[in-house]
Amino acid sequence: MKDFLDRSYNVDLLGGDRVSDQAWQNSFNVAISASAHAALRCVTACLEDFRGDLATISIPVLVIHGDQNRVLPYQVTSRKLPALLKNARSTIITGGPHAIIWTHADQVNQALLDFIGHPGQAGRRHSGAENRLQSPSQNGQAD
Repeated sequence: MKDFLDRSYNVDLLGGDRVSDQAWQNSFNVAISASAHAALRCVTACLEDFRGDLATISIPVLVIHGDQNRVLPYQVTSRKLPALLKNARSTIITGGPHAIIWTHADQVNQALLDFIGHPGQAGRRHSGAENRLQSPSQNGQAD
C-alpha cells in the first residue's frame, strides 16, 4: 500500500511541497480500512474494457489528467478518451500525479470552473506554466 500511495502522490518529487505527511497518512488510513473484497474487485474492474460504452455518453465530459501520473500514465489512458467520446474536453496538468486532486487542487478546480462555464467546447487544454488551448481536431483530440 505504501508503494502505491507513494506513486500516486509522486512523493519523491512532490512530498513536503505539494503533499504533506498528514495528507499521505490520511490516504493510507482510508486505504487500509477499505474492504478487502472491494479492493480486489476494483483491480478486476480496471481490467474490463469499457470503450464500447463510451459512445453512449451524450453529455459533455471533462477529462483531467496529470502528465506525471505513474499509476495510469496519460499516454496509455486519458489521451485516448477524446477520440472515444462525442463531446470531451481534456485538460492535462503539468507535473500532476495520480492523486492530482490533492497535489494540484487549484488547477483542477480551475479546469472544473472553466468546464462548467463552457461545457460544450471540446478540445485539449494544457494547464501549467503556459495554460494554453491546443488546437482540437474534429473528435476533440489535439493533433
